Amino acid sequence: MNEYTTIVGMEIHVELATSSKMFCGCINDPFGATKPNIYTCPTCLGMPGALPVPNAKAIEWTIKLGLALGCEIQPYSKFDRKHYFYPDLAKGYQISQYDLPFCKKGIVKTLLGDVRIQRVHLEEDTGKLQHAIIDGKKVTLVDFNRCGVPLVEIVTEPDIHSGEHAKLFLKKLHQLIRYLGISSADMEKGSMRLEPNISVRKSNVKKLPTYKVEVKNINSFNFVKKAIDFETNRHIDLLQHGQTPVQETRGYAEATSSTISQRSKEEAQDYRYFPDPDIPTIRLTKSYVEEIRNTLQELPDAKVSRFVKEYNLNEQEAIQIVEEKTSADYFESCVSLAQGTKETAIIAPTHIARRIINQQEKTELSPKQLIEELISKQRQKQIDPNLVRQAIQTVLRVQTKAIGDYKKGKTTVLMFLVGMVKQELKGKGDASFIETELKKRLG
Repeated sequence: MNEYTTIVGMEIHVELATSSKMFCGCINDPFGATKPNIYTCPTCLGMPGALPVPNAKAIEWTIKLGLALGCEIQPYSKFDRKHYFYPDLAKGYQISQYDLPFCKKGIVKTLLGDVRIQRVHLEEDTGKLQHAIIDGKKVTLVDFNRCGVPLVEIVTEPDIHSGEHAKLFLKKLHQLIRYLGISSADMEKGSMRLEPNISVRKSNVKKLPTYKVEVKNINSFNFVKKAIDFETNRHIDLLQHGQTPVQETRGYAEATSSTISQRSKEEAQDYRYFPDPDIPTIRLTKSYVEEIRNTLQELPDAKVSRFVKEYNLNEQEAIQIVEEKTSADYFESCVSLAQGTKETAIIAPTHIARRIINQQEKTELSPKQLIEELISKQRQKQIDPNLVRQAIQTVLRVQTKAIGDYKKGKTTVLMFLVGMVKQELKGKGDASFIETELKKRLG
């Protein structure tokens, strides 16, 4: 297996949660519709003479996402017609972007390596096919409620080299989208769809393979990982037998954790792209882009760094708290309330964080209720902080080896020292307060 390297680029489609559709005034709520085909009009149904008008909010949110990904925002952009026939596409073409997308050259950093973003562009979604049996006959029905929904596509460079790497990248991207509030990114409903393009090459070869296999419309991080792992093994087996894998589009089979061939993979020229004659070229001024940049709130990576520095959390605690914006906001509300109490020194942010992580009390108690409960519990086992500091001094005089290990980077020793201090105090004292005081002494 080490003789080969997996090469993966991702295409991710995200439905934007705007009020109206991409090119018309129809309601954008395909999942809330009570009946099929009720959110439609001549434009999204492709009637002759109907003219598309771009959704300004969708363009703004696409640029916002590009800025959050560190992309270059292009001063000029346009919409193109992407031609193909399928029953869920009434016009016979999809309005998309080809050579002048809104955003280019971004990056997402992960523990397994950076993933460069090639482009972020905006298009319209298609309708949805529903297979059913009516009067004993198999039929396919078309619901156009989703047709014309604003759809952002994020395309990466082929920088991903394993299923686990893809999973880490996608989780960070999903988190970022939800933080921005531009989409629910609900994969079960299809508002975020994942498509890896997979190939394999010899590890000593630098050139990209001459083929790639795309696995379409996956709705789970774990399924993406399994699809990549399956395809990697399938490709290696073919290459070892002197065959080049066929360039094609495949589907993921959840029941067998495998992929199934669907059709030969299209190239760009197959879609006969050309500029949409009904939509003028779009110019984005620097002042407009800066206005959008100024709306960006603190992003997850920056929030993790701040929580570590400002609240003395370890990195893993910070990552868990920041995973959802609601959780991060809940934590900071609790800390703010705690800082206004006499027990501030005992109800440390680390203590609050661990209660939220371990007991999920953020879903059961308001910040005020959580702090009141913590204060009550702390008062029951409260001990003079000076006695705690004396006990710490006593322990540190004895535990010279543990101090040396800590200063060499063995941070797990800290919990051992906390235990020794509590032992010195006959089980009393708050662990978070003791840990904080130890860190001050140990530097």
